[in-house]
Parts: sequence; C-alpha cells; structure tokens
Amino acid sequence: MTINRLKGGLVDHGAPLNFTFDGKTYQGLAGDTLASALLANGRRLMGRSFKYHRPRGVMTAGSEEPNALVELREGGRQEPNTRATTVELFDGLTANSQNRIGSLERDLMGVNDLFANFLSAGFYYKTFMWPRAFWEKIYEPIIRNAAGLGSVSFEDDPDLYDKGFLHCDLLVIGAGPAGLAAALTAGRAGARVILAEEDFLLGGRLLAETSGLEDQSGLGWVTQAQAELSAMDNVRIMPRTTVAGAYDHGIYGAVERVSDHLAVPEAGKPRQCFWRIYSKRALVCAGALERPIAFENNDRPGVMLAGATRAYANRWAVTPAQSVVVFANSDDGHKTAADLMAKGIEVPAIVDIRADAPALPGTEVLAGAQIIDTKGRLGVTSVTVRLANGQTRSIACGAVANSGGWNPNLGLTCHQRGRPTWNDHIHAFVPGADLPVGQLVAGAAAGQFSTHAALTTGAEQAVAALADLGITASVGDLPKAEDAPRAMTPFWHVKGAKRAWVDFQNDVTVKDVKLSHQEGFRAVEHLKRYTTLGMATDQGKTSNVTGLAVMAELTGKSIPETGTTIYRPPYVPVAMGTLAGRSVGKEFHPTRLTPSHKWAEEQGAVFVEVGNWLRAQWFPKAGETTWRDSVDREVTATRQSVGVCDVTTLGKIDVQGPDAAEFLNKLYINGFAKLAVGKVRYGVMLREDGIAYDDGTAARLAEDHFVVTTTTANAVLVYRNMEFARQCLFPGLDVQIISTTEAWAQYAVAGPNSRKLLQKIVDPEFDISNEAFPFMGCREITVCGGLRARLFRISFSGELAYEIAVPTRYGDALIRRLMAEGEEFNVTPYGTEALGVMRIEKGHAVGNELNGTTTAANLGMARMVSKKKDCIGNTLSERDGLNREGDYRLVGLKPKEAQKMIPAGAHMMSQTGSVDAASDQGYVTSACYSPSLESYIALGFLKDGANRMGETLRMVNPLEGTELLAEVVSAHFVDPEGGRLRD
Repeated sequence: MTINRLKGGLVDHGAPLNFTFDGKTYQGLAGDTLASALLANGRRLMGRSFKYHRPRGVMTAGSEEPNALVELREGGRQEPNTRATTVELFDGLTANSQNRIGSLERDLMGVNDLFANFLSAGFYYKTFMWPRAFWEKIYEPIIRNAAGLGSVSFEDDPDLYDKGFLHCDLLVIGAGPAGLAAALTAGRAGARVILAEEDFLLGGRLLAETSGLEDQSGLGWVTQAQAELSAMDNVRIMPRTTVAGAYDHGIYGAVERVSDHLAVPEAGKPRQCFWRIYSKRALVCAGALERPIAFENNDRPGVMLAGATRAYANRWAVTPAQSVVVFANSDDGHKTAADLMAKGIEVPAIVDIRADAPALPGTEVLAGAQIIDTKGRLGVTSVTVRLANGQTRSIACGAVANSGGWNPNLGLTCHQRGRPTWNDHIHAFVPGADLPVGQLVAGAAAGQFSTHAALTTGAEQAVAALADLGITASVGDLPKAEDAPRAMTPFWHVKGAKRAWVDFQNDVTVKDVKLSHQEGFRAVEHLKRYTTLGMATDQGKTSNVTGLAVMAELTGKSIPETGTTIYRPPYVPVAMGTLAGRSVGKEFHPTRLTPSHKWAEEQGAVFVEVGNWLRAQWFPKAGETTWRDSVDREVTATRQSVGVCDVTTLGKIDVQGPDAAEFLNKLYINGFAKLAVGKVRYGVMLREDGIAYDDGTAARLAEDHFVVTTTTANAVLVYRNMEFARQCLFPGLDVQIISTTEAWAQYAVAGPNSRKLLQKIVDPEFDISNEAFPFMGCREITVCGGLRARLFRISFSGELAYEIAVPTRYGDALIRRLMAEGEEFNVTPYGTEALGVMRIEKGHAVGNELNGTTTAANLGMARMVSKKKDCIGNTLSERDGLNREGDYRLVGLKPKEAQKMIPAGAHMMSQTGSVDAASDQGYVTSACYSPSLESYIALGFLKDGANRMGETLRMVNPLEGTELLAEVVSAHFVDPEGGRLRD
C-alpha cells in the first residue's frame, strides 16, 4: 500500500510497476527510483551501517547516497552495493538489503552497537597489535569475514558490456540549468557537443523545485530545451551517463547505463558502456550536494536532507512520512517546509538555528533552536528540541528534513590534483585555479547557487570555451529566473551530542573526529585515514566539509587553514564488467591477426600463438610429411633466393621531439645521439639492475624522429618502460612517444634476390642499390605507384635482407604483390620456425637468451656499453658480481654426431666427471636443425665461453637421462664475417 504517495510529480500514476524488496512485493510507478518507491510504500528502513550495523534509511536523492546500499537482481545479474536512489524502477525488479545477519529489522550484528565504545576510530590500530600470535589465526579471519558489503553470485554474468570512443568540441557534464544553457549556446554555434547527464531525465534541480523560473515552469523550459538539442545533428545527449573521471589531454571516462532500467537488455545491446570521451574543452555543470547537520542520533531512518525531501515530494510525488520536522540553518529549509505543506504534509515545526529566522505561515518556526536527539528504534518517531531559552521540547514526527548548506560538487575538478579554495560567502569549498587543462566550471558546481546565476554562467562559460577553439558563440535568450541571495548561517553540529554522525557510510561521528584530534591525527590526510572519514565509495560527498569544520573548531583554525583532501576517480563506483567491456572469456586476451593472416590461411599455413598474436608457423606443401620438411625448405629457399616473412608483430614505437636522440641515449646501452639520419642502429636495453631485457633497432628518419623496434613479446613492456622514463625519470626532455605496432604492416624480405624483388615494387625515383642504400640504412619511400612506405635494410637471417612497412590497411595487398612479383625468383613465404632457425644459425639472441638473468657481457656485447654516457641500468651493470672473470658467455654448439639433437635446457658438463650442480658449466638456451649445415646446432651460455672454442663437452639432460657430445663453436654458424648481408 503506497501510504506516502502524493499527487502530481513526474511519475506516471497510470503505469504501476511491481517489485520486491527483501522478498516482499511492493508497487511503484514508472519514473520512480527504488528509493522513492520504497518511501511511497512507507518503507524507511533500507539498510544497516557498515561498522555498528545501525538501522539506516535513505538520506539523499542522488548518487551521493551513503546509506541505502542494496543488492539488485538475482543469479548472474546480481549486483551488490547499488544506491537505491539511482536505481530506475522497472517491473519485476528484485532488491535485497545487505550487511545483515537475519532479517533487516532484527540484524544479529546489531550487537556491535552495544560495544561502540570499544570500536571507536582507530580501535583496530590498538586492538589487533597484541598478542602477536592472534593475528593470523583469530584477528585476520574475523576482519576478512566482516570486510566488504553485499555478495556476489559466482555465476557467469549473461549480459554484455562494451567500450567506445567519442570526440567533441565541448563536453558538458550535467544537464541542470547550467548544463542545458551551455549545451544550447554551444549547439547553436555549430560546435560538436556532448551533454552527459547522470539522471535518466534532464533538468537537474529544476525537476525538484516548484520555483526557479519566473515566466514558465522549470519542467516546461527543460522540455523545450531538450527538444531543441535533440533536433541538432551536432549535439549528442547522453542520459543515464556518469562522467566518472577526468584524465590527461581532455579525456574523460563516462559510464552509460544503457540497459540498467530494463529487466533484461535488448538483444545485442550492452548493459553498460564505458566511453572514452576526447574533448577539446569540458564544462563541469555537476551542481551542488547538500550537507547534513550532525546531531544526536541523526542517522535514524527518516532523517533526510531537506533538498532530497523536497525532491521526493516535487518530482516523485512521495513523502518520507505524513509529519516532517525541518531542521535548518538557512532559508532552504523553509523552502522545503513550504513545498511539503503545499502538498498536504504536516510540518509541525521548523527548527532554525538562526535567532532571526523568518516566520512561515502554516507552521511554527522555532528560532534559535536545535534538535538535540531523535527517538525511534527502526525509524524516527519524535525529536527532542532545545529551544532558544534552554528548555527542551519533544515533537512527534515521522521524518526530519535537515539542511546544513550546500557544497559545490568538486569531484571532477580535483582528479588531476587540483586543490579547491574556500568561499566565505557560501561557506563551502569551490573549484580552485588549477583545474585540469581545458576544463571550466559553471553553475552551482562553481558556487553560483541561484537559478539565474546557473543559467548565465553556463552560457557564458560555453562562449569562453568555444572562443578558445576559434568558434564564435553568443549568449542567447535565457529564461528569467530567481536570483535572490540565500541567507545561511554556518552551523555544523550540535554541541554536547554523544553520537552525532558525520560520515554515515563509514560510521564516523563527531566524537571520532575529536578522538583523532586528541590522538594527534590533526592533518586532514591523517584525519581521513584514522577515522575513515570520506573513504571508500562515498569519498566524503556529504561528510567531508562537516568533518573538516569539526577539526577546525578543535584546532582553533579556520576551515581553509585546516585544509581539505581531494577527490580521485571514479566519481561513483564502476562495475568491473564495465571496465572490462568485451574483454572476457576468450576475448580477455583477444587474438590479434597479422595483416597477412587471410592470405596465409589461403596458403594452408599452420599458426601458432605468439603472445596475443596468431602467426604463421610454417607453410606446408604437397608431399611434405613433417613440419621439418616445410621448415627446412623455407630456410633453404630463403638463403638461396628470397623469402618473405610477416614481422608486423614486432613492437614499433615512434619517438619524436627535439630531445628524441638524447632520450634514446638514456635507454640504450649504446649511443644514438650521433646516429645519422637515414641510418639504423641495433641496441640493447637494461633493467635498472643492469640485466638486459630487450633488444631491437632504432631507425632515424629525421633529426627529431626515430622508429624503435622491440621483440614481439616485450612490445608492451618496452613501451611502458619508455613512457615511465619519459614522464618520471626525464620529465625535462622534450620528447613524445606512441606505439605504432598496429599502424604499420611490416615484412622481412630476405635472401640474395631480395633487392631485385623490392626493386620491382619500389617506385623508380628511390634508388635502393647497395651504394645508395647500404646495410643499416632506412628511408621513407613510396611503393606501387605512390603508396607511402618505410624501408629498413636490416637482417635477422644473416642474408641480404630488408624490412618494408606500409600502412596496415595495405598489408594484405602488399604480401600478394610481393608473391606475384617474386614468382620469377621462386619467392617463398616463411614462418616463425624458419625465422627461428635462421636467427640461431646467425647467432642472434632473442627471448631464450634475454631470459631475465643475462647481461650485455653474457651476450658478448660488453663492448657495446658506452662509457661516454649514462643509461638506465649502466651503473649496476658494472657490479663485480656481473663482471667476473670466466663468467657465462654466449657460444654455439655443434653435436659430434650431426643428426643427434641437442635438447634446449640441457646442461654442459666436462667429458668426464660427475653430473651435479657443482660440475655444471653452462646451459643450452636455443636449439634447432640447420638445413644450411645439415646438422643440429644450438646456442647456450658457457663459463668462460669465449676462450673455449673447439672444446668438447657433454650436453646432459638429467630429467630424461640422456647426454651427447658437442663441440663449442662460434655462435655465428652461417657467414660469420657478415659478407652476405652487406652485398
């Protein structure tokens, strides 16, 4: 029975919706939230507090709600910790309270409240320190069991989640009066506009007020504005969308609740979508959040914010009770009382702390009075008021609407370390000067609380934002609106209260703040962590300023002198599924296909997973019965004529800027500052501890432009390390980097006829002869009649070889063209196995050798480490332990019996003697069959290997009980002088 449902509002009284809460069926209306529907049914108790398990009811009407956290839906769609105030009601919704044992009314954990004196702020720092042996067996299990709210079903979520990218000139965050005025102004000027609104209706506070505009209703103007914006092709309206974070370069993260208002998403539609919005300018019109007054037992169900009470009455046609007492320090409370009485709700008294509080017809105004306590076990039944003369009086009521003032909604303005500043006029923090680049603020979010100021600043800030972009805009006709100043006397808490609640979500009282002060935790950062004030998902939206005010009183400082903590993303909790998007199941690591994949499939290639890539392993031909047949053929054909291999998977990183060369100097062991334009240099990177972790090349295409290649496996790692170095280690260098791995399709063209093949596709104005384009050269060219490309004369096979890159979209066409043009040379595609064989024949180190334990010296590259400059890892690479005489060196190994395979991982032992760890002289890292040598070969690390050429050792595999004899040879099995690759 909807005993608290009123007439009017923006709900559809002709569209009833059935839902359940804690197993009981209720009825709401289309347009309700779960919170408004429960209030309409007389349900004030909606949850239990986190620490003390005290009864709690709804306090606000928006995403700042600290109390009414519920569990929605069932099975795989079960969703804990959802604010009932933001849940759009739909038919069949199932909701349950959480954080209880037994029923909500008789929560067994409510016993915690009896021990409140022992569970005050910081009790865990003192209680769980002794006896030490209790921690693992007693304390930790209890804490882990009590931690967290709600539960998960452990069933697979059947819904889809997605991600997307949007671009705009102006992102308007919030569709209240300021946001709508801004969007209209920018939209009329032709700018690309995104209007993001957290609510499912546009309008903000205009939907919650009966006044504000002088010449029309707030809803009427909102409807008119929305219709105009919807007709603009350059404006995108996004309701049910919360902008959760402000990031670098004008990028904002936004969560769109696409289907949360439906029982089941429509076919093919996601439940939620996470948008990355790239904005040239952003305007925060996020409004303001009301703050409560702290008084004894101000957390009982039925104690609500006055603005929220007014919103429920005006928008949702709901009252929390038939009798409501108002407690306020400003005229805003009187506004709530007037609206309630206009709808037939009894307001027995307005308790106004101001001695000069104005009268209001229809109710008693108790000027200079304070509420000092409430009564009622599971909800308010009465309040105790201390009158101006010191006497007390009890007033029966079912709810308390209290207002301590309004705080601008600062969250997004602080996400890049911006500090708010104090405004004495509104007694609240407002956005500071150090806003994120490109961000502006308007309306109540900027401390402009009147409707006229919101409309005006919204339009004016939109004009200013567009002017920066060279777009001319002007403030158009705006509706006439109230512009009266709001009289407010700052009042934070009732003195003498034993348990006056400041942070409702984290169970922090005024007493806890006092204890923090007493214990010496007086800095705002310490106050936050000692008491948990403003922590977790709430982030102090309704509690932060009140807590700071109490601390300021205790320290004798002003609130701005006391300071404030700042906010961090996300603004509201974001589901893990939304952050993951489609990256679940097999798509958690989506398979990446090379540009030549379709062509390779047509050739019958056998594929292998390399990281996230699917690469061609070999290309079998008719009559070949084993993989070795195919690989041997590919190696032989490449060395005799020409072969082509897709090497797109190698990491490719563009490094640009005046300091690009100096930047690379700091990353590589060898020097790059003097590398000539048009040249490529091989380099090795070290970890900070001096261990080599990747190798690759850097090609200098211009004085300020390098292209760095990395191994496939380490592409992400290298890029991440480079970005860390750029931002944190060398922030003074003028250099930018970006990964272009996916932007370029790249093919290795190797073999004696590789130049002849390339000359058939490279446009004739580019000379790639040996004289004009020597070994380790690079150049930007065009191919096939004008297609831009990059050509690098580098070799991984030891033959005359090149790597040619074109934009990825042309990768398939290029492989087909190379194959067609190479028919006269019997061109052969080769896969990763042949690639690996040729690199072992040539002695190139890869992941097996760069295994996280080896140094440049181990790899035989000690002379590459420049002593004329410093680089990451250089100092620690000089440690004595990494430079011992007779240490491991990379060598080649050839079995005495050519057809016996040397197993990778085998250990090297003397020809005679024990097989044990003490006798171990080295280990094999890579092994293969070499068709060029008609023998198995291997690479490995051998103690003092450089001085042991020609020595015979045992290759021992203790696990399988096998061993064979092998000769130590140079790691460069094929063309050790390098004549072929320089021809």
